[in-house]
Amino acid sequence: MENIEANDISQQPLTSTMEDYVEAIFNLGEEKRNVRVKDIAKRLGVKMPTVSNMLKTLSKRGLIDYEKYEYLELTDKGSDVGREIHRRHHVLRGFLNNILKIDFERADAEACKMEHAISPSTLDSLIDFMEFIQICPRAGSNFLDYFHEYRLHGQEEDKCIERMKEFANGFKGQIKTMEDVGEKNDGA
Repeated sequence: MENIEANDISQQPLTSTMEDYVEAIFNLGEEKRNVRVKDIAKRLGVKMPTVSNMLKTLSKRGLIDYEKYEYLELTDKGSDVGREIHRRHHVLRGFLNNILKIDFERADAEACKMEHAISPSTLDSLIDFMEFIQICPRAGSNFLDYFHEYRLHGQEEDKCIERMKEFANGFKGQIKTMEDVGEKNDGA
């Protein structure tokens, strides 16, 4: 009966708090050789008994190897979970900070909240969007600057017309360059 219960526990979804602990352990493990209860407590701003209780839960779920008063480490499963949570956090913080220009501290805090709810496919779409607006000839870094300006000042008709003209002129040059490259490749 106990084995069935343990299996049921390990198959249940992790709570956002559990994910925060796994991410903290993952990040601490990247920073230092040995992870201790007091390191986690300090990182998460909680008391050591609270950490100890959560470590028991994470151990039952097969995410960490932990013995009381010893160092702890993530299992392979725990490392996979920690790596994925860290990736989500990093991507979301980058989007908020680099694309939307939200200050780093706030972006970091908001990413921590968002990372628990976003699905892998939505995150992949967000990554594709970030790459698109940074490298696509139609977008590029000017696009982000203009977006930031729009957020600060709203829509200014004169600026919109000016931006459209700049875009059209720049786009014509990029099309010509791409056509020239294409002709060279066809002739080769």
